Amino acid sequence: MSPRGRTRRSVLAVLSISAVLMAAACGGSGQPGTPSSPSRPAATEKGPITFVAGKDVTGERNKEIKVWNKQHPDQKVSIVTLPDAADGQRNQLIQNAQLKSADFTVVRLDAVWTAEFAANGWVDALSSVDFPMKGYLPATIETVKYFDKVYAEPDATGAGLLYYRRDLLDSVGAKPPTTWAEMKATCAKIKAKQGNQSLGCYGGQFNKYEGLTVNFAEAVASAGGAITDADGKPQVDTPEAAKGLSFLVNGLKDGTIPKAAITWQEEEGRQAFQSGKLIFLRNWAYVYALADKTDGSSKVAGKFGVAPLPGLNGPGVSMLGGNNFAISSFAKNKGTAVAFIKYLNTPQAQKTRLLKTAAPPPLASLYTDPDLIKIYPYLPALKKSIEKAQPRPTVVQYGDVTLAIQDAVYSALQGQKPVDQALTELQKKLESIIK
Repeated sequence: MSPRGRTRRSVLAVLSISAVLMAAACGGSGQPGTPSSPSRPAATEKGPITFVAGKDVTGERNKEIKVWNKQHPDQKVSIVTLPDAADGQRNQLIQNAQLKSADFTVVRLDAVWTAEFAANGWVDALSSVDFPMKGYLPATIETVKYFDKVYAEPDATGAGLLYYRRDLLDSVGAKPPTTWAEMKATCAKIKAKQGNQSLGCYGGQFNKYEGLTVNFAEAVASAGGAITDADGKPQVDTPEAAKGLSFLVNGLKDGTIPKAAITWQEEEGRQAFQSGKLIFLRNWAYVYALADKTDGSSKVAGKFGVAPLPGLNGPGVSMLGGNNFAISSFAKNKGTAVAFIKYLNTPQAQKTRLLKTAAPPPLASLYTDPDLIKIYPYLPALKKSIEKAQPRPTVVQYGDVTLAIQDAVYSALQGQKPVDQALTELQKKLESIIK
């Protein structure tokens, strides 16, 4: 993690002490996330557990769980599927935690939720003996820490990528764009050719949910700005932020971004791209394996490539993505939970998962594995993108922060508010949240 990122994390941690103390008081502990109540289940109990996550679109995770259940008939894992949208997932996880329910055991958290769940005592701190995380990408390890304690095990990491129709770019002699202007110019050349008029230029995640926060943050960073500065203070009422948001707003106005994309989350964008309706798509690495299938489900198999995101004046900036495994503080059979997470994250399991799903693993060595690079030649570049990716604001109040961003950005995308007004109001809102 960069010095700037470490400074911001340290400052935000200090600023969050009051929230931590309140959460600790509710849990009866002076340390965030440390169970002190004797009624909490011990970490050695074994027996049936639940695995709680969003929909398994590849089917690979379900296969892994079936193998575990066959090998551990007395410690079976039941799957609980959360809503597709990240916001819906977070809300359901919080509701379960606030009820102190034992219904959820191993929970798959968005990488940016660690501070919130740890500070409120909703997930347990993990032992370095059980989870040493040797050889993991440093960026992934930072996403599981809060107050220098580890509260989760990295699962999948990632950075936003630009998928492009290589065949269409070749037809006009174009290379993957490094700037927004280049991307628009390439789209114009492609769409000018007979039969291409109906193609959409650029798609992303612009529905009112967590994906919109990510796409906005990337646009702002790619224009030279940031949502918060090195001291954790909001910085969205700036010329750079205005240029980033204007790229999205103007894109919807001039047709660079299809109007339908304002309703898109990750899956809608993926489906549009692999059905041949888009020239460029911003999405995560998991799309690669699905879009390259030769079973008839994708019209672009073998016809696309992957590149870094473009920016205002040069290559853009991606937000660090990813998910982590955590153990609910109120769960039973935590001994099984620990063993199950270890089972999911052995080096071989991570390699197999990457082969089957293209989901970027936390283990650094896999990005230089020759066998994997033959199948996914973009892996070394993805590793560099992950290492350079910026985190979303790491704050205990992240839920309030992301909702404020979504409200402001979506109103601008819909034309309800000018860009400057939306950002000025957002600045004041974030200042009231991040104290």
